[in-house]
Amino acid sequence: MLKRNRDGKNQMNIKESNHATEKQASNSTEVPSSSARLGALCCMIGATSWGFSGTCGEALFSSYPIDAAWVTALRMLGAGTILLLAAAAKGKLTVRALVQDKKEMAQMVLFSFLGLVLSQYAYLNAIKWTNSGTATVLQNLSIIFVAVFVCAAERTLPTKRTFFCICLAFFGVWLIATGGRLDGMELTAKGLFWGIMGGVGAAAYFLLSKNPVNQWGSIPATGMGMFIGGVFISGAVRIWKVPAELDGHAAFYLGVLVILGSAVAYTLFLKGVSLTGPVRASVLACLEPLTAACLSAVWLNSVFTPAELIGFVCILATVLIMK
Repeated sequence: MLKRNRDGKNQMNIKESNHATEKQASNSTEVPSSSARLGALCCMIGATSWGFSGTCGEALFSSYPIDAAWVTALRMLGAGTILLLAAAAKGKLTVRALVQDKKEMAQMVLFSFLGLVLSQYAYLNAIKWTNSGTATVLQNLSIIFVAVFVCAAERTLPTKRTFFCICLAFFGVWLIATGGRLDGMELTAKGLFWGIMGGVGAAAYFLLSKNPVNQWGSIPATGMGMFIGGVFISGAVRIWKVPAELDGHAAFYLGVLVILGSAVAYTLFLKGVSLTGPVRASVLACLEPLTAACLSAVWLNSVFTPAELIGFVCILATVLIMK
């Protein structure tokens, strides 16, 4: 009788222990609702800041005869400096270790030029030759380019879902470029080229950022990459020669591009990803092209045809399906 009671008691203790362990594991994996809401808010502010900065870029190029390379240099140098200062303030910046390691320095330079410089320069040129909404949507083709690269690198055929997304993305690009007509182009050749190159640059950024980000962290790696690229381009375009036509409005647009659209937006969005998770963050990131397109239409009187809007939906749908 005593033995049976002990066995029953032990069994109850085991069940209670297992239940407590499961509850503890469940609590450790669940994101608190307050943190999730804060993360979603950070992602939303970051994405809309990117969209607003893109529209400010459109206003800048439409009002002033300014070179996209000069704006790219200022944006990368300014944002890189701000991000590096933020990393240094948190004690996460180890420049000496980076410079001493030749392999990691080479990876950082590659990430800077093929990832950051290409994506930034192409995106700003796409805004210059089209509008902020179209440029931002075309930049979202990056996920298709990443999928194609991964399939080629692994020598595998794309899955049915990936193949469907590729076809949907190409259909969206065709609608945006031609307006659904077979006898002409809605976009200029330069606008289409730089829009697609913006997607290629963003894809290169994603693919080349893995090692630097894993080694140094996202903010230090991006800050260093932007700073390196910004210094190089600044020398090439002679950034100290400020265009004489610029005034207070131009300074405001440039400030938004450098501070709000780069340093602040990037920091907030990364914070949001850490709090709310990558899946929800990837959905909220679609606020960027929506913000850019709406502001471009309302503020700068850009006109989007029904075919272009359908093309926007097709490309953004591929992002949601792939992610």
